[in-house]
Amino acid sequence: MTNPASGIPVIPLPAIATPIVAAPMAGGPSTPGLVAAVGDAGGFGFLPAGYRSVEQVADDVDDLLGRSAAPFGVNVFAPLPERPEEAARVPEYAERVARRAALVDAPLGVPEHTDDDFAAKVQLLSRLRPAVVSFTFGIPHTEVMDRLHAAGIGIWLTVTSPEDALAATGAGADALVVQGWEAGAHRGGLSDEEPAQLGLLPLLALVRRVTPLPLVAAGGIADGAGVAAVLAAGASLASLGTAFLRTPEAGTAPVHAAALTEPRPTTVTRAFTGRRARALVNAATVALGDDAPAAYPEVHLLTAPLRAAARAAGDAENLHLWAGQAHTLAETVPAGELVRRLAADARTALAAATAALGGRPGGAG
Repeated sequence: MTNPASGIPVIPLPAIATPIVAAPMAGGPSTPGLVAAVGDAGGFGFLPAGYRSVEQVADDVDDLLGRSAAPFGVNVFAPLPERPEEAARVPEYAERVARRAALVDAPLGVPEHTDDDFAAKVQLLSRLRPAVVSFTFGIPHTEVMDRLHAAGIGIWLTVTSPEDALAATGAGADALVVQGWEAGAHRGGLSDEEPAQLGLLPLLALVRRVTPLPLVAAGGIADGAGVAAVLAAGASLASLGTAFLRTPEAGTAPVHAAALTEPRPTTVTRAFTGRRARALVNAATVALGDDAPAAYPEVHLLTAPLRAAARAAGDAENLHLWAGQAHTLAETVPAGELVRRLAADARTALAAATAALGGRPGGAG
């Protein structure tokens, strides 16, 4: 198909056996082993480029290629513009963070504004040619899109509103990752100011009205019935992150994996990185509150030593415990088994729904 807004031919979705995507989870959980296991089971996995050096991304891709021939993607954080008025609030916020850091004997990080070596990562990926490069936090410049398309790489852009979807379609995306409010970790749309706070099913319906592009549904999907629901709602693929955090192939910190089993509520907060993200409620989210500066990556770099020390100490109260709303459904099963189970359970759920409708003339009760 051709993108109706840009006139650019759309690069098709990867040819995979199962419509299951393992979402990119930066900071450790998404490993080459996890991506390989998902791909070999018929799904589609992502390596994260965020928080990784160019050399580390290259090593991760090399590692993955040594494990599996399945297609895969790489996720990149689009650079955010500097916000001087928010950056000016960081020193005052640092005083509050320092009180948490003292609890685990950690220093404060240096809150500087960087682009995470964006250009170098794009250059690397255009050479390595994964099946897909997805972008979080924004739409890259046209020359970036053109360079990746010229290499035959599909481009997926993350959206959290119909307005985002229109902008991403017009920019030449090949598919849209539609992230509902239920999703764990960072809000990935063009802005994290989301007064509508749209859940995944209504968001899919609204986005489907404004674009013909394939949709990858993300947010709160944790079992086969959830996969079935988003496919029935018009998505081409279902993306799960939290569901894979407890798999043995994931690099999730043990303290984080254990916390997922607890019936803790979640909250959307800027406390850890300056960008809104959904995490389990803990002492840090309560103490730091929800008025952290909207300064990413400055706040991320400021709190990084605190979070690293908490992770090393097994301290769940000072760690960013990213998690979606259905986190207690995550299981400790091999990733390949999870992919196969999700697909089988989705087929069962769709068959049950079809049978229920089949007994009603015209689909009505």
